[in-house]
Amino acid sequence: MALATLLLALLLTGAGARADTNPCGATGQTPYDYKQALCMSILFYEANRSGRLPPDLRFDWRGDSALDDGSDVGVDLTGGYYDAGDHVKFGYPMAYTVTVLSWGLLSYRAGYETAGQVEYVEAAIRWGTDYFLRAHSGDMLLWGQVGEGQVDHSYWGRPEEMTMSRPSMKIDVNAPGSDLAGETAAALTAASLVFQDGDPAYAAVCLEAAKNLFDFADQYRLMYHESITDAANFYKSFNGYGDELAWSSMWLYKATGDEIYATKAKEYWVEFDVHYNGYGFSWDNKFAGAQILYAEEFSDPEYSEAVRYFLESMRSREHTPGGLFFLDPWGSLRHAVNVAFIAFKAADLGIDTEVNRAWAEQQLNYALGSYGHSYIVGFGVNPPERPHHRASSCPDMPEACVSDWAQNQPGPNPQVLYGAMVGGPDQTDGYSDERMDYMHNEVACDYNAALTGALAQLVILYQ
Repeated sequence: MALATLLLALLLTGAGARADTNPCGATGQTPYDYKQALCMSILFYEANRSGRLPPDLRFDWRGDSALDDGSDVGVDLTGGYYDAGDHVKFGYPMAYTVTVLSWGLLSYRAGYETAGQVEYVEAAIRWGTDYFLRAHSGDMLLWGQVGEGQVDHSYWGRPEEMTMSRPSMKIDVNAPGSDLAGETAAALTAASLVFQDGDPAYAAVCLEAAKNLFDFADQYRLMYHESITDAANFYKSFNGYGDELAWSSMWLYKATGDEIYATKAKEYWVEFDVHYNGYGFSWDNKFAGAQILYAEEFSDPEYSEAVRYFLESMRSREHTPGGLFFLDPWGSLRHAVNVAFIAFKAADLGIDTEVNRAWAEQQLNYALGSYGHSYIVGFGVNPPERPHHRASSCPDMPEACVSDWAQNQPGPNPQVLYGAMVGGPDQTDGYSDERMDYMHNEVACDYNAALTGALAQLVILYQ
């Protein structure tokens, strides 16, 4: 055995939870074990961490990886999250993920406390914000992607063993990206609210970086995929940057109380038609989330009515025979759970409370197994066993991860990717647990973000 392979084997087989042992024990909560599901939904993020990993990581099949990220440009860009089943660090959906993880904790902290998960979700948020602070290496500058999409996607194996080039890509005043800068500003601002009591110095650093990135997004307007062109084939911003400007300005107003941000937000409401949104809530579309923030902060009924209209529209759209809200075949569950989180937030505001809360609960229960089986790896009845996720498809070290075997062997993934929500069924509730079906069986950081917050609300409702 080569020395490097032996050392990696020793690293990955050190102390910690066994790959076949769920660190999130059952709690007995009914009708579904929302506490266990909440724990697991956060646990998933540990499996997708990049960089030098802490000794308390709960997956023993993961080790340090991508420790040279940023070396091509002389900036430390280690850390952050691998996007999905692949190993690119796409800053745009990563920032959305951190914003929504923070929003869930800020909204439903009591659920995290009841389930004993505050420490873990704060760690998940901070793993992202630490990376964003490194990526914001200069005034009005942000490194927005590490790794080249097509090159990365041609590799199937462990992140610890990657050898391909991982170029670093940025936005700056000469090549801006308002959507990316705005969403990263939102992430850092929301995180500053999370940490303002426990670590005020860190919160202040996050907030100052957020202000700079917001100014960058507002003053130099362009969609980021026009500057980071490799992103266009993977996370192109289809609906522009107006939602990120509105969303980030509202987060900054919540954090600072500065009327400058309130004024800008109200201007964006008109400029970008924030009152209208017909396509869910996602890494690309923050309009519904922004509407909730407007309704929380401003008394004008126009804002709450926009939320009401959005959810009425969503509830009236296509549902599968099993009751899943069906917006798009790619990651169908992600869209349903995201809108369910918005419905919970609307219910908190007194907007069609009973209807929205019941509908949201139905969507989450579908994901947890109400229609035949669970879609959360390792949770409930007949969960997915073959998620489209490279690292978890590899056998135990020191056995080599041969790509053809890892992709095509018919058994379960050797490593259980506890807590990851797969893409979900088609419009007829059809689903096959096939590893290479990335439309229905891939996992992603953005898939689990709103899921986590919604589960925390269900913990509260059923504690």
